[in-house]
Amino acid sequence: MSKYFGTDGFRGEANVNLTVDHAYKIGKFIGWYYGQNKKNGERARIVIGKDTRRSSYMFEDVLAGAIASTGAEACLLHVTTTPSVAYVARTEDFDCGVMITASHNPFKDNGIKLINCNGEKMDDKTIEAVEQYIDGIYRPEGISQDTPWDIPLATGGDIGVVVDYVCGRNRYVGYLVSLARFSFRGMKVGLDCANGSAWQIAKSVFDTLGADTYVINNKPDGVNVNLNAGSTHMEGLQKLVVDNKLDIGFAFDGDADRCLAVDENGKIVNGDEIMYIYAKYMHSKGSFEGTKLVTTVMSNFGLYKALDELGIGYEKTKVGDKYVYENMVANNHILGGEQSGHIIFRKYATTGDGMITALKVMQCMLEQKSKLSELVSGVTMYPQVLKNVVVTDKETVFDSDIVKNAVKKCEDELGDTGRILLRPSGTEPLVRVMAEAKTLESCEEKVDYIINSIKEAGMLIKIK
Repeated sequence: MSKYFGTDGFRGEANVNLTVDHAYKIGKFIGWYYGQNKKNGERARIVIGKDTRRSSYMFEDVLAGAIASTGAEACLLHVTTTPSVAYVARTEDFDCGVMITASHNPFKDNGIKLINCNGEKMDDKTIEAVEQYIDGIYRPEGISQDTPWDIPLATGGDIGVVVDYVCGRNRYVGYLVSLARFSFRGMKVGLDCANGSAWQIAKSVFDTLGADTYVINNKPDGVNVNLNAGSTHMEGLQKLVVDNKLDIGFAFDGDADRCLAVDENGKIVNGDEIMYIYAKYMHSKGSFEGTKLVTTVMSNFGLYKALDELGIGYEKTKVGDKYVYENMVANNHILGGEQSGHIIFRKYATTGDGMITALKVMQCMLEQKSKLSELVSGVTMYPQVLKNVVVTDKETVFDSDIVKNAVKKCEDELGDTGRILLRPSGTEPLVRVMAEAKTLESCEEKVDYIINSIKEAGMLIKIK
């Protein structure tokens, strides 16, 4: 586990545990780092995007200035989505990309995501170097730890530049439009932009494709991103769809790398169900041969039952889109994602892209001439109960015979009608206990039984 950067970047409360000092050091390091091998007066080129939260503007200015101070070029996409930064970084010859966002978190939080030249999350080696520089312990090869050293600042004509690059965002919008295989004319579509990054992009894409578009939460003010809006608060979109008799609705999160849907009846369609719809669609066309759907261990048991019935294979990874993407690349899989709506269509993007997810759901509906409720009817989500248990020691829990016996007993009782998942938190001293079964009562019973076994083993502190 990195000191500052997690699986989704360096995240924290703005000016509390993610400060302008951090942003300055990150910008200064990547500007210098990518400029080391440039020749003939070329500059390192770094593209920057941000979401709508108030602190994003502050961090953008600091990052851009720091990058330019090393002689590099900072290109500003301004308010845009995380997947658009990844797209521009990989298609327009940038050394790397930076996205300023805390995704689905409240406005007071923020984050810095680093993206490589291929549009993928930055490699661990580079992240480690960035963290070492933040802590003042990074030394280039050939310079000892005892020697004082800092990144040299450019002077005179070598000072870098900060340029407007909204043209890159516009090209991304054009790319999205090009992916649509059908006109959306005659379709009534609702969009919840979470007062975030998608607030301009989403409507422009759906309008261009001919949809009759209804939009909510598209008036960001710096403090209302994700506030009772977007993919973490679906009630507003459900009401919009039902009240206006829309065909479908899509909800994005703060940086629009996630998307959930609402069917024509106002029912939420989650990421597992969206993956089922598209995997089944590809399977029916014969284009899913030799590949598997990549999920995390938190995907619903009902998804796996439905995939088994169709004969579609699947993989399970640790929680985190990073691990989903790594599995997809390693095994040449083309579709994967999370229940939260962070779905990767690897043929079209290197990261989860809420807009692409929405376009692909529309493609399934239009090509198959079906309502969303009909497309999702073949999968039934099982009730799920998840409880977080603070424990004395995470590793000891998994070594306890008392706990292992309790888990086995529950698994034996469920058989093929449900499942148990016991996993440690990656950042907190707690264990997550989850059960899926045909009834909510059965889930509660199994989870409580396992928690009691942890208590019996003398490792329970509290249920969080």
